[in-house]
Amino acid sequence: MLSVLADRTYRHLFLAQVVALLGTGLATLALGLLAFDLAGEGAAMVLGAVFAIKMVAYVGIAPIAGAFAERVNRRRLLVALDAVRAACAVALPFVTEVWQIYLLIFVLQAASAAFTPTFQATIPDVLPEEERYTRALSLSRLAYDLENIISPTLAALLLAVMAGSTLFVGTALGFVGSALLVGSVVLPSPKPAAPRGIYDRTTRGIRIYLATPRLRGLLALNLVVSAAGAMVLVNSVVLVVGLLGRTETALAWTMFAFGAGSMVGALLLPRLLDRLADRAVMLAGAVAMVAALIGLAALVQAAGLHWVVLLATWAVVGLGYAAVLTPSGRLLRRSAHAEDRPALFAAQFALSHACWLLTYPLAGWLMTAFGTVPTLLALAVLAGAGLLACLLQWPAGDTGAEAMEHTHDNLPLDHPHLQGHRTHSHALVIDDIHPCWASRF
Repeated sequence: MLSVLADRTYRHLFLAQVVALLGTGLATLALGLLAFDLAGEGAAMVLGAVFAIKMVAYVGIAPIAGAFAERVNRRRLLVALDAVRAACAVALPFVTEVWQIYLLIFVLQAASAAFTPTFQATIPDVLPEEERYTRALSLSRLAYDLENIISPTLAALLLAVMAGSTLFVGTALGFVGSALLVGSVVLPSPKPAAPRGIYDRTTRGIRIYLATPRLRGLLALNLVVSAAGAMVLVNSVVLVVGLLGRTETALAWTMFAFGAGSMVGALLLPRLLDRLADRAVMLAGAVAMVAALIGLAALVQAAGLHWVVLLATWAVVGLGYAAVLTPSGRLLRRSAHAEDRPALFAAQFALSHACWLLTYPLAGWLMTAFGTVPTLLALAVLAGAGLLACLLQWPAGDTGAEAMEHTHDNLPLDHPHLQGHRTHSHALVIDDIHPCWASRF
């Protein structure tokens, strides 16, 4: 897996991701402390609003940013967005009103909504070979999981010698480090496609996404991931501290179990994906998450909640989580030409976060109103619906392993209206396309 780090460009991009993630992790804790300083017992409401602002920025800004990313030099764009994020982080310690937090967080998350899909779309251009790209995806998944462990530890060490607001300086340094690393390499910037109108550019990624059966299946799997993930991320504190009466340290170990499961999955996936189709691996991960929720509900109903059982369940959920998310970049890579990848990755970014926007509040409301077992079963039903939708939308014959092919206007070849227009060599006969499809996208 580490062999891909021999590529200097990718190595710098990976390090940029790591330092930015560490900075973001510090900001998470610092925001909680800042909200408490300004709002006291109302800090939970402030943080809830901050989270909502983040999701709205992600869902609303990403497709727009993805539409214009193809027309801007990627390195300059990414460096500029990192600079905006660093400036917001530097300003946060000086706020005196809650509305100022909301404003700065919106600007910061809007910049992240533009940065992340563009950054993700650049990796397959840097590592065009699928085997190496797969290992890069696994490294990226590991980086996210390690951040969940390292950032709280680093924050605890820093808080022993400095005030909580100064953690934002670490956040800013993370974004500055990311900008310097991105700026130190030359990034491919594919030539933009023919000029299009604003509506066409801003909706193009989502239209290509929804026109591609395997990506509609991926959207359904995003619902599975968000339903199971919301149960872990929203309700772990209620289960561990509230119901089991354990300490914050136990909560940390509980979240570690989830991250450890995800890390194990990320380590196993490169070799597994060399042998199995993406569809089979991702469906297995989804089944594991649904089964874990149902199994935990059954055990809680029969014998009550036990911490060891919860740890094992969260580890299984983490394993399934990685099995679904890690290969998703491969599907996106195969479903668009290089110039359309920012728009397509932005569509995935927005649509996946729309799923989280549904499941986060749903998980909290269900736990508050109905308790553990009904919440587990309800989220399992929602995840099961996503799994069923994936089976219906993503045909078994489409393993995702074939080479990406498009029409001259980048309409995915596996669009249902284009089926049957292949030659024996799988090349599309352009003259056979009905005229109305030549300009649809």
